[in-house]
Amino acid sequence: MAANLSPQTPYLDITQVERAYSRYAHLYDRTFGKLFNRPRLIAVEWLDAQSNEHILEVGIGTGISLLHYRKDCAITAIDVSNEMLEHSHMRVKRHALTHVTLANMDAADMKFANNSFDAVMAAYVLTAVPDHKTVIQEMVRVCRPGGRIVFLNHFSNGNQFIGSMEKLASPLCRHLGFRTNLGLQTVLDGTALEVIRTQRVTPLGLGSIVECINRKES
Repeated sequence: MAANLSPQTPYLDITQVERAYSRYAHLYDRTFGKLFNRPRLIAVEWLDAQSNEHILEVGIGTGISLLHYRKDCAITAIDVSNEMLEHSHMRVKRHALTHVTLANMDAADMKFANNSFDAVMAAYVLTAVPDHKTVIQEMVRVCRPGGRIVFLNHFSNGNQFIGSMEKLASPLCRHLGFRTNLGLQTVLDGTALEVIRTQRVTPLGLGSIVECINRKES
């Protein structure tokens, strides 16, 4: 049975998330990473990085997506888990990805100036953070006006059967460090983001790519 959470109790906390992802960092590439590599590739293609652009990826994990970016743009990638970042560092070194900068950072408290990036990517992040609203606000803040923000994530879609499965899976998912009950409209409400296109990329609608334009005022 799922835990009873008061309105003040976060579904996840940052320590829980960091501990969960650190625990299976060494297994990630052979499990979740292998399963979700193709959607990551499509998401990077949607981001459509251009020469000399500065791109931020939030929640880089083991760095699987780094090989998909073109090398004539600058990539900054952050993650809260040092164990995950160790794998990213090894991948950067192994493939000589000199255009990539890695940093340990909480997505809800990014240490970047406003409008630092031309585009922002977040793959499987929004359902794995304690406060998705703050993370979205931070992504909007560091992305320039008119820049692109691409999400790759599972979003609840109103399907009753899938919803019941999500509810049953919720305690396990919480233990693993992510949630199952977050809807796209909930994510976007109150933001300056305009959805350009969406596409489901895994069976049963369990994963979708969402491309947005940052319509905040300069």
